[in-house]
Amino acid sequence: MKQIIRTALVMSIGLMSTQCNTAQQPTTAQQTETVEQTQTPTARASSTADPRMRQFVDSLLSQMTLEEKIGQLNLVSVGFDVTGPVVSQNVDENIRKGNVGGVFNTYTPVAARKLQEFAVNNTRLKIPLLFGYDVIHGHRTIFPIPLGLSASWDLEAIERSARIAADEASADGLNWVYSPMVDIARDPRWGRISEGAGEDPYLGSEIARAMVHGYQGDDLTKENTVMATVKHFALYGASEAGRDYNTVDMSLNRMFNEYMPPYKAAIEAGVGSVMTSFNDINGVPATGNRWLMTELLREQWGFDGFVVTDYTAINEMIAHGMGDEAKVGELALTAGSDMDMVGEVFLRHLKQSVEKGNVSEEEINTAARRILEAKYKLGLFEDPYRYTDEQRAKTTIMKPEYREAARDIARRSMVLLKNSKQTLPLKKSGTIALIGPLANNQRDLIGNWSGAGDWKQAVSVEQGIKNVAGNGVKINYAKGANITDDEQMIKRLNAHGGELQLDKRTSEQMIAEAVKVARASDVIVAVVGESQGMSGEAASRADIGLPGKQRELLMALKKTGKPLVVVLMNGRPLTLTWEDQNVDAILETWFAGTEAGNAIADVLFGNYNPSGKITATFPQMVGQIPLYYAHKNTGRPFNGDLLNKYTTRYMDVTNEPLYPFGFGLSYTSFTYSKPQLSKTSISPSENLEVSVQVQNTGNYDGEEVVQLYVQDVVASITRPVKELKGFQKINLKKGESRTVTFTLTPEHLKFYNNDLDFVLEPGEFKVYVGTNSRDVQEASFTVTQ
Repeated sequence: MKQIIRTALVMSIGLMSTQCNTAQQPTTAQQTETVEQTQTPTARASSTADPRMRQFVDSLLSQMTLEEKIGQLNLVSVGFDVTGPVVSQNVDENIRKGNVGGVFNTYTPVAARKLQEFAVNNTRLKIPLLFGYDVIHGHRTIFPIPLGLSASWDLEAIERSARIAADEASADGLNWVYSPMVDIARDPRWGRISEGAGEDPYLGSEIARAMVHGYQGDDLTKENTVMATVKHFALYGASEAGRDYNTVDMSLNRMFNEYMPPYKAAIEAGVGSVMTSFNDINGVPATGNRWLMTELLREQWGFDGFVVTDYTAINEMIAHGMGDEAKVGELALTAGSDMDMVGEVFLRHLKQSVEKGNVSEEEINTAARRILEAKYKLGLFEDPYRYTDEQRAKTTIMKPEYREAARDIARRSMVLLKNSKQTLPLKKSGTIALIGPLANNQRDLIGNWSGAGDWKQAVSVEQGIKNVAGNGVKINYAKGANITDDEQMIKRLNAHGGELQLDKRTSEQMIAEAVKVARASDVIVAVVGESQGMSGEAASRADIGLPGKQRELLMALKKTGKPLVVVLMNGRPLTLTWEDQNVDAILETWFAGTEAGNAIADVLFGNYNPSGKITATFPQMVGQIPLYYAHKNTGRPFNGDLLNKYTTRYMDVTNEPLYPFGFGLSYTSFTYSKPQLSKTSISPSENLEVSVQVQNTGNYDGEEVVQLYVQDVVASITRPVKELKGFQKINLKKGESRTVTFTLTPEHLKFYNNDLDFVLEPGEFKVYVGTNSRDVQEASFTVTQ
């Protein structure tokens, strides 16, 4: 079997290389092609809803030994991509004994089929394996990082990205993906903010639904769908000090109103599995937290899928202080964790735990049933090789229309943060000084958590400018700076695929060359930011400014007097106060994926008018963190009077962010009328219509994200100053006006009180409509008794 695994991996790597090398650039004619899959919500096939599944699984369980049932709960790592510190041992023997329920980190139809054949042909009951993988923002065709996707505020585009990822992943031997990550994050020091939708529970919930629908479609037995996994349950994004894996502590009030909604939305959308988080909740690690995994998730929310732990999360409960390995395994199973990712604690200890009476066989039956039901829902008992068609892989992976979709979605994710004197869009003529460590970079463009993506297929900014601007633009290139000059940091990043190289020249020499190039050019485009490895898992940063000498480079370029455009690549909000005050234009591109360079050039030269809006607040300084728009008032709110000492404020900086939630500029401009309400008083069961007229008053056609916020002015508990409750992305021609109407339902006005009842309390409400969370116009209404 060890030879089988090695052979499978060698063959699959060869296939992967072939697929990548044959990928072609998309053509204009292919832009209109669509992905074959309906976008309707997933049908939730629970054991009670499908008697045939229950009968099948009952029969199978009755034939299984206790050891074989426990084996279904074991997820092993076999492959050429490992995302944690442990690689499973004795996999061949464990599969033969029926001690493996699924495989993590193996993909390609060749590798998956080899392992599936071994499982089906060499085990007593011929139970097929699950094949799972981290498909986070695309599989082979890579889309913008999730924080960037969320900045598009385009649910159709986000769902399409997941649908394409599912099509590619399912063609590549996979049937189960570890996405969407829906953790609310309000501390940009936390590296995994890049993986989610930002700080807002309403937007996060809408995106969670869209991604689940994109992955799972309407029928999990279709060969081009995969089972999704919502993660990380729960509250992982609130890690103290923004430090990964750290403690989380919050009230139930905050938990249910601000952090739980996106998980619940994914459950309601029919997500097939849930992954536990590494943090503790109310003093108990999530993986062993029965209140979280059983009472809330299953009994209150009605989740009927299976729960998988995060990588070795059961083992790590020992370090949390929850007991020895046998004890934490018992805690995890009885809490409701069904599958042990890589740690093999269940495999080593559950049989003895049953014999000691610490765990019942019925509890093991329940967990095994959930895994077997997932395999049934995926159609694996009907056809174990459903996802191992080599020909389909060749015709599906990175096909031209998928690359074109990646380009379009990348454009939609980009946010114009500043554009003084209409510096952008650039002319397709003259000379551009293209400067910066990310200007002709490919490795970093696909970002962190890019899984099976091949960075060598990514389009650099330099190449993108050549493709879009053509021969009318001359490019003068200079690196200008390293991403970082910290040699220890480079070693840490390169140990995990960073591919960073420290330039042999001094920073002074590099900056001098960049200044010389800038002086000989009409305009400067400086491409700066983070390495992809500086955000993501285990990539928290205490200083979130531009790393290395990049700001010094910008300062030197500023002195040339040439128009200075900054193109940012990063996985988190950065502190950009100097940049905002001194450069002419700032375009936030995140890590935009395989087609990054083409998409960036499309925006820079006006082929696409930027329409993205940030979904995580950008602070002025790190000391303001956590900083988010939906904060609460205090008893001493700051009213702008600097001489009034005893108010909630800083002495050295204002309370305001650099860029507020929902902020993003366009090459055109939009004006808003005052919102009009259908009524000024409604009953607790009535809807309210909110209308606003939006006009494109600039010189370009453009898209605008119209945002609706609500404030519950007086309530039984303190409420945020405003909360997002609706948004619409509209396209207006130059000079065009449109009336945008929102319907506020009673559900939009409800909140969880301190008894955790979801209530609508009568009283005064304010509604705000505008272009971001700060720049809004308001109206008021009352909910009667």
